Amino acid sequence: MAPQRERIPSRWAPQSHAEDSTPAVNLTSGDKDLPFNFCFEAVRKNVFRTTFTSERYPLPPHPSIPVPKHDLSGADVAVTNSGSGKQIAIGDFEATVDWESSSTPVVSISLKGSEKPLHTDVPHRSYTVDGDGVAHYTRYHRNTLHVGLGEKAAPMNLSGRRFELSCTDSFGYDVYRTDSLYKNIPLLVNATPNGCVAMFSTTHSRGSYSVGSEMDGMWGFYKVYRQDYGGLEEYVIVGKTLKDIVTTYADLAGYPLLVPRWAFGYLSGGMKYSMLDDPPASEALLEVARKLKENDIPCSAHQLSSGYTVAEQPPKTRNVFTWNHHRFPDPKGFLDEYHRLGIRIIANIKPYVLANHPEYQKLKDAGALFIDPHTKQSAVTRLWSAGGGESGEGGHIDFTSEAGFKWWYDGVRKLCEQGIACMWNDNNEYTVTHDDWECALNQPSLEIPDGAKERPQIGFWGRYVNTELHGKASHDAMVDHDPDRRPFVLTRGATAGTMRYACSTWSGDNITSWPGMKGANALSLNAGMCLMQCYGHDIGGFEGPQPSPELLLRWVQLGCHSPRFAINCFKTGSDNEVGDVIEPWMYPSITPLVRKAIKRRYAMIPYIYSLSIEGHKTAVPPQRWTGWGYESDPEIWTPEVMDGETQYWFGDALLVGGVYEPGVNTARVYLPKASDDDDGFINLNAPFQHLAAGQWVNIDAEWHGAGIALLAKVGTAIPIGRDVQVLSPGEKENVANLPLDDYRAVEIFPPQGAGNGKRYSSRWYEDDGVAAVEKTRISEYKISYSTTETEVKVKFERDESSGFVAPWKTLVVVLPAGDDRKVSSEGWKVAEIEKDDKGRRRFELS
Repeated sequence: MAPQRERIPSRWAPQSHAEDSTPAVNLTSGDKDLPFNFCFEAVRKNVFRTTFTSERYPLPPHPSIPVPKHDLSGADVAVTNSGSGKQIAIGDFEATVDWESSSTPVVSISLKGSEKPLHTDVPHRSYTVDGDGVAHYTRYHRNTLHVGLGEKAAPMNLSGRRFELSCTDSFGYDVYRTDSLYKNIPLLVNATPNGCVAMFSTTHSRGSYSVGSEMDGMWGFYKVYRQDYGGLEEYVIVGKTLKDIVTTYADLAGYPLLVPRWAFGYLSGGMKYSMLDDPPASEALLEVARKLKENDIPCSAHQLSSGYTVAEQPPKTRNVFTWNHHRFPDPKGFLDEYHRLGIRIIANIKPYVLANHPEYQKLKDAGALFIDPHTKQSAVTRLWSAGGGESGEGGHIDFTSEAGFKWWYDGVRKLCEQGIACMWNDNNEYTVTHDDWECALNQPSLEIPDGAKERPQIGFWGRYVNTELHGKASHDAMVDHDPDRRPFVLTRGATAGTMRYACSTWSGDNITSWPGMKGANALSLNAGMCLMQCYGHDIGGFEGPQPSPELLLRWVQLGCHSPRFAINCFKTGSDNEVGDVIEPWMYPSITPLVRKAIKRRYAMIPYIYSLSIEGHKTAVPPQRWTGWGYESDPEIWTPEVMDGETQYWFGDALLVGGVYEPGVNTARVYLPKASDDDDGFINLNAPFQHLAAGQWVNIDAEWHGAGIALLAKVGTAIPIGRDVQVLSPGEKENVANLPLDDYRAVEIFPPQGAGNGKRYSSRWYEDDGVAAVEKTRISEYKISYSTTETEVKVKFERDESSGFVAPWKTLVVVLPAGDDRKVSSEGWKVAEIEKDDKGRRRFELS
């Protein structure tokens, strides 16, 4: 814990009475030793910006989100002044700033008509100076839900805990105890049945968040955000639901990027393959591709670990942007052959150079590395070099430097030219050892505020500025290489700004265990609410022992129902450099079930990809907490549901419940209830029963039988495609001779019986799967239906006015197992076709 040096500016007074009618408060402290300014202003109808600054404690020099334009258009604004404060009423919310009743400014924000405020500062201690940084104290609402902070240890509910706001290379972490992990996104959301409030700081500095974990009887129950350096810039977002908060946050931070469609298939990986000298890694990887074909397991890409960069001669360390030509004698030839097999390559690249890197001296001379003020030379630290836990001396790339940024950009451009499909920005948490290391600050795209040039320390700027700029350098190089295609940058470390350049991330080097699989769900749910939405885990565990057949199958079945699906690992053991891998065919007794799960994953890609497009358009995450949209159900506010560990929504249609102990054959799942008009759920596995909402149920889930619990919300629908890898419509060549994406079905989930005359509707989105965002044309497809005792009446609408025309021409409607009704449709010819392998009736609309 950092030394605590709190000082509290006092004697606050308004700067000008001329601002009384504006929805803002500007205060100045009369404390001559702490001449601070405080500003609270409305920037949206549900967003307020707070700054707490002085000359010595300025705004963050590179905020993770840009200052938004003020937009109160259409909002009903009323401002009321009193001698001691100001009230600002906008739309559904009221904010009050009081600077007389307390020695510090006190902000309170309420939903109109509610008895208790959503947000209140702690009087006499709200905004404090703390050493080189600041702290903000607010009231803590006990027994409510706190979520966010990017990526934090399970459970999902962050209440009553303390977290470091930092990033680190947490190899083999404990998903329930380790802190910090890989992300630093200081967005904390407090959700209650009566409204939600979020606070977000724009700094890249390190800090901490105590979410009600500190106790001090004099101050009452409080939360405290502490920031190591500089002044405070913080946004307060208020809303009635979590969706209001997340969508508004995306308005500020940027909506999730579009991901190439192929990336939602199976991504294979494993450190071992790229570390092999005999047989050479390239031959071993071609054998992996052949085994995938032999086992009829589709695969869209392989994560090429950094072994391809290991030097051929001692010291055999990882040298980014080089190839080991013994392991890969012909890199482009290898990449071309993999493409012919239908598998793209995702290349691991790390933003540092070891002292024996062939270009280390060149980068030192060019000023591409940080400067150590004690030696006035390039800063030296120990960096991962060879096997597990092995290190060597070197330096991180300083992406605020023109030389470092350009060197990285050029390296990525070359990988693109060779045929790499995705840049895997790895080990980018910037775990440097001294906050006084100095940045170059001469990268042309970097805006430098007045006075910040004189404070080049990495602590003041925030070391994670480099994580963001690392993403930007890879992103910009990919865009410039092929402006017509959306870039695919995968990042391990992340800030709010990083995700404007990287479209995907994952939970890093997890460990193989049953609790590890369970706790990972909580990480996914918090990540999605922080706009990291193409998110997933290394299925089966990255580190630790090999999973048992039961654990591996459970994890594969669960992972297939998440946005990102990858198997990648480094199983350290007697061979600390090569390690071992998890392979989907490693246990012949379960290979057919693993294949079945992965092929189902491919069939669901139209649904999964549509959820990704929806996230890009609306910020609604594909993987959602059980209470998302069900805030009126009191059961979702109970600890078991708020923990977010055992079940989640996958889109609007699927409720997913796992099994997290060996030898257990049932899954306990809560079925949320939106209203008394709720029609409940259908069990998608035998015995396929209809279940009422608003109850806990035990679902049969034999691990080598039905698998995990999958329930469909009555009234929804899921678009389905082929259960193999297909050619995205926007692809210009087909070297792997993949089938076209010319089949589309839709699985619908109607109620039993007549359905009381209700009509249900669902929509999904499609595009060409690869085009750059500004060139993407998104089309919309809508299926609606009503039921009688003997018939399901379907209406299908195909809106391709965007200009994208899907290659499939007919639509197959699939009824649930055991539903013996027929399908009819207005305006479409309907023909029943043969039942599928689950015995479900199918009808083709043409």
